Amino acid sequence: MTDFSARLTRSPHPFDAATAAEVRAGFADLPPEVAGLLAATAGCSPYLRGLMTREAAWLRAALSQAPEAALEAEFDRIDGLALDDLGSGLRLAKRRVALLTALCDLGGVWPLETVTGALTTLADRAVHLAMVRLVAEEIRRGKIPGATPEDAETAAGMVSLAMGKMGAGELNYSSDIDLICLFDETRYPGAEQEARAAFIRVTRKMTALLSDLTGEGYVFRTDLRLRPDASVTPVCLSMAAAESYYESVGRTWERAAYIKARPCGGDLAAGERFLKTLTPFVWRKHLDFAAIQDAHDMRLRIREHRGLNGRVVVEGHNMKLGQGGIREIEFFTQTRQLIAGGRDPDLRDRTTVGGLAVLAAKGWVPSDVAGELTALYRAHRELEHRLQMVGDAQTHDLPVTAEGVARIAAFCGEEEAAFRAGLLERIARVDSLTDSFFAPGEAEAGPELSEAAAQIVAGWIHYPALRSERAQGIFRRLRPQLLRQLHRAANPDEALRALDGFLAGLPAGVQIFSLFEANPTLIELIIDIAGTSPSLARHLSRNAGVLDAVIGGSFWTAWPGTQALRAELAQALEAVPDYEKRLDTARRWMKEWHFRVGVHHLRGLIDAFEAGKSYADLADAVVGALWPVVTAEFARKHGPMPGRGAVLIGMGSMGAQRLNAGSDLDLIMIYDAAGVEQSDGPKPLATRPYYARLTQAVVTALTAQMPEGRLYEVDMRLRPSGRQGPVATGWQSFTSYQEAEAWTWEHLALTRARVLAGDAALAAEVEAFRRDLLARKGQGATVRADVAAMRGRLQAAKPAKGSWEAKNGPGRLMDVELCAQMIALVSGSAARGVERQVAAGTAAGVSPSDQTALLDAYRLLWRLQCGTRLLTEGPLEMESLGIGGRAFLLRETGEASAEALTARLEAVTGRAERVIAAMMGGADGEASDAAG
Repeated sequence: MTDFSARLTRSPHPFDAATAAEVRAGFADLPPEVAGLLAATAGCSPYLRGLMTREAAWLRAALSQAPEAALEAEFDRIDGLALDDLGSGLRLAKRRVALLTALCDLGGVWPLETVTGALTTLADRAVHLAMVRLVAEEIRRGKIPGATPEDAETAAGMVSLAMGKMGAGELNYSSDIDLICLFDETRYPGAEQEARAAFIRVTRKMTALLSDLTGEGYVFRTDLRLRPDASVTPVCLSMAAAESYYESVGRTWERAAYIKARPCGGDLAAGERFLKTLTPFVWRKHLDFAAIQDAHDMRLRIREHRGLNGRVVVEGHNMKLGQGGIREIEFFTQTRQLIAGGRDPDLRDRTTVGGLAVLAAKGWVPSDVAGELTALYRAHRELEHRLQMVGDAQTHDLPVTAEGVARIAAFCGEEEAAFRAGLLERIARVDSLTDSFFAPGEAEAGPELSEAAAQIVAGWIHYPALRSERAQGIFRRLRPQLLRQLHRAANPDEALRALDGFLAGLPAGVQIFSLFEANPTLIELIIDIAGTSPSLARHLSRNAGVLDAVIGGSFWTAWPGTQALRAELAQALEAVPDYEKRLDTARRWMKEWHFRVGVHHLRGLIDAFEAGKSYADLADAVVGALWPVVTAEFARKHGPMPGRGAVLIGMGSMGAQRLNAGSDLDLIMIYDAAGVEQSDGPKPLATRPYYARLTQAVVTALTAQMPEGRLYEVDMRLRPSGRQGPVATGWQSFTSYQEAEAWTWEHLALTRARVLAGDAALAAEVEAFRRDLLARKGQGATVRADVAAMRGRLQAAKPAKGSWEAKNGPGRLMDVELCAQMIALVSGSAARGVERQVAAGTAAGVSPSDQTALLDAYRLLWRLQCGTRLLTEGPLEMESLGIGGRAFLLRETGEASAEALTARLEAVTGRAERVIAAMMGGADGEASDAAG
C-alpha cells in the first residue's frame, strides 16, 4: 500500500494557531502536507500534541511508510513481551496506536471502520496476551488443577467475551472495553472451586494490568459489569452458571448485548461453544416485535436517568445517549435484528453498519433509510472521536461553552456556524428516522360503534390475551386501527364477530399485538381472514406464530416447488439434534407454509388448482424430509432396515398430488425383507414386527399432537385387506395379493398410487408392477359392474348434504373421481390425476363430449371443494357462510351470484351423473345420448 502522505484527503483547522506553528516547526523535516496535519491536530488536541512530543522518533518512521505496516509492526512487538514487561509494553503500544489511528482518522487516510478496527485489534491483543501470561503464571505456581504449561496458550479454558463496541469491532477513540470472563468448568471435574479461584485472580490482575493509570498511561479501562447479576457474582464465573442465569432470568437488554458478543481472549473455541448454547436465548424462534417496546422503555429510562430529555442544543449535547444520538441508531438496528434474527441467521451481523446493510437487503428496513442512517452513524462516530481526542476522555458530550464548541468545529475541519447547523440537522434526522419506529403512538378514539358491537369490544378486556397491563397498553393503541378496518369489511358485524373469536382464542397478546402495531398492513389481512374464513382465524389464534412468515420477506414470492421445500425442511431438521424437537420443528415449518397457501388462495393470488398442487407439494416435502429422520431414529434403536428396505406410498388425493386445506394423507408401506429374518441392532426385531413398528413410527411422526400441533391425519385403510391387514406389507405378499385376491376397488386405488419415499430400487419395481397390473386387470368382464356396485354403496353411505355439496352425491367429486379411476383401469393407463385419467378414456372409446362433461363437473366441484375446506371444516351452508366467504367462493368459481352458481352446479353435476351412469352400465356408445 502507498505511504501515509500520499493518502491524505482532509485536515482539521488549527484552533490554537501558536501551538500549531510550534509543532509545524518541530516536524519541518516531514512532507509539508504531513507537517500541516500534525500542526492542525496539535492546535486542536493537547492530548495528541503530547503524544507527538513523546513518540516523535517513532512517529517519523511510522509516517514514512504505509500506516498498516507500522501498525502491524507494533502488534508484532507486543506479541513477544514477557509478563514482567507486559504492562509497560502495552502502554507504549496504546500511545503509538492511539496517535497513528487519530492521524489516519483526521487525515482521511482510513475510513471509520478501519479506525475502530485498529483500536479493537489492539484491545483483543492486549486482553489475550494478559490472560495467557497470567494463566501461565498460575499454572507455574500449581494453582490450576491438572493444567500443564501447554494449556496456557488457551488460558486453560478461560475466555474473555468482548461485548458492546469491542465485540462489534467498533471501539471508539477513548473507549473502555466491556468484558465477560468465563471458564469451562467441564475441564475441572471435582476441582471447579479451586479452578474458579485461580481464574478470579487472573481476571483481577488482568483488569489492573490494563486499567491502572501509571506514569506511562493506561491500556484500556476495563468494565466487567455486563456479566450475569454483576452485583453478586464473582468477576469470573463458570459457563454453566452463566448459561443457567440467561435461561432463567435473562432480559431483553442482555439479549441485545449478545448480538455483538465475541470471544476475544483465551480459549476462543470454548467461547464460541458457549455463545452457541445461548443462541435460543438471544435469537427467538418467533418474530419478536415485543422487543421494540423493551428497547423504547430502555431508551426512555436512560434519557430520564441522565437528564437528556430537554430541548436539543449543541452545547452539552450527548452524542451517544441523547436524542438523535448514536445509541438511537444502534437500538434501531439491534432491535430489528432481534425481531427476525432467530429465523434468519444472515441478520446476526455484529456491526451497526453491517447490520443495517443486511436488514435492507432482507427487506426489514427500506434501503434509503438504511443508507441514510449509515451515513449519519459514521458522521456521529467521527464527531465522537474528536470529542475524545481533545483530552483522551471517555466522553460523548459536546463542550458546554461556545469556545469549546468552536474548538470541536475546527477539529472537524469546519467553520463554527456550518458545524452547528449541520450537527443539529443530523440529530433531528436521526430522531425522525428512528423515533417513529420506537415510540408507540397514543390511542385514538376510533369510529363509533353500535350498541351490540360496543358490548363485544367491551368484553375483550377479559380475554387471556389482554390479562397483562403491557398487552392492554399496546392494544389500546391498536384498537382504533382494528375497528377502522372492520368498518371497511363487506359485513362489519360479521367480521367483528369473527375477530372476536380470534382474540378470544389467543393465549397471550403482547407478541402478536406488538407485531400488528409494527406492521399495520397485517391488520387488514387479519380482518380479511376473520371476515372470510372463521376456521382460518381460529387456526391463527391457536398458532399466531405463523404470522411471522407473512412479514418474513418471502411470503408473497412464487411457490418454490417440492424439491426446494424438501431441501429447506431437511436443512431445518438437520440443525436440531433432538428427535422430538425435529418433529416439532417440522410442524412449525409446515404450518407456516400451509398458512401461506391458504392466504394466497383467499386473496386470489392463486386458484384452487394451484392451491391443490401446493398443498400436495408441501405434504410431499414433509413426508420426504421426515422419512430419513424417522427411519434413522428407529434404526438407532433396532438396527437398519432388514433386507432391501421399504417404500412409503401415497394413495388417493396424495398419490394424485391434489390436496385441499383439510386433507388427510392416505398411505401404505411396502417392504422387501429379501429373506432376512430380523434386524441387527441394540434391540433387534423380527422382520414383520420391525416394519409394522416402523410404519407406526412414521404415522406417529405425522399425527402426534405436540406443542406445535400435528402435521396431518393419516389413513392407512387402502392397504391390502384394509383394516384387517397388517400395517406394513411384504413385497411378495403385496404382489401375490394384487394378482390373486384383490378386489376391483383395490385395483382402482392403485391407479393413484405413488411412491413418496424409501429405497429407490424397490420404488422402481413397485411402479413397474403397478403399471403392468393396471394394464392387465382392467380387462376383466366384471370391472364395470364391480365399480357400479361400489358406487351404489358409496352413495348410500355418503349422500349429498345440500345443493352446494361438492364431494358426495351423484355427479359430484367422488363420483367423477371414481369414474376417472375406472376409465384409467379399463384403459390400462398409468395416469394418476383426474384430467389425465379421463383423457386416457379416448383409447377405451369414451367420447370427447363425455370427457368434457366429466371434466366440466370436476373442475367446478374442485374449485368449490378446495374453497370450502379453506372456509370451514363442516358442510357448506351458504346462509351461515357470511358475505366474505360467499364472495370468495363466487370469485373462485367465476359466478356473479349464489343463484347462478346453484344453477351451474345442477347443470354440470346432472350431466356428469348421466355420463357416469351410462359408462358403468357398460354402454360406452350410449353415454353421450344419455347425457344429452
